Amino acid sequence: MTELTIALTKGRILEETLPLLAAADLYPLEDIEKSRKLTFESNQPGVRFVVLRGVDVTTYVEFGAADIGVSGKDMLLEHGGNGIYEPLDLGIARCQLMTAGIKGRETPKGRIKVATKFVNVAKKYYAEKAQQVDIIKLYGAMELAPIIGLADEIVDIVDTGNTLRANGLEPREHIADISSRLIVNKASMKMKHAAISSIIEKVASAVALRDK
Repeated sequence: MTELTIALTKGRILEETLPLLAAADLYPLEDIEKSRKLTFESNQPGVRFVVLRGVDVTTYVEFGAADIGVSGKDMLLEHGGNGIYEPLDLGIARCQLMTAGIKGRETPKGRIKVATKFVNVAKKYYAEKAQQVDIIKLYGAMELAPIIGLADEIVDIVDTGNTLRANGLEPREHIADISSRLIVNKASMKMKHAAISSIIEKVASAVALRDK
């Protein structure tokens, strides 16, 4: 029997992933959202789930600790995607990766300071614009950085934009459209091709049915 480990991302992505998996006849035997456990058996023999922070899912899949994962495109862009296939856009947890700054305040000329947790994405984006930047890595409360003068701009996920507006900021330039993707370890795809392909096909059918 082929054994598979599927890494799921906590939070909003998990809430939107579980119904798709259920529609593909793949679901945990316990209520993930009410449990403190990190691993869960599924209704399918040999298939288990692990629940991780979004930033860790790509790492688990890249190194083969998980065969399949569900990850936001923002994490894939930041991570680089080595050793990973990205066969399916689940079309969930949609948002945008954008720059933002104090409303009505022009970006200073010359070298600027940018706060973000998406360090690699930001470096690439500003390099392509030939804009010199100092990147300041933060893990949360990104909106605070321009307010107290730590940074001139931020690079962050924007959903409704309400948090930006509430803090006197405005979205500026669009970097990428973000949604959650099904990802697969490249070695697992070769070694466990039939089992993984079957899951991809069933989830793809569930996505197509939802989008009708």
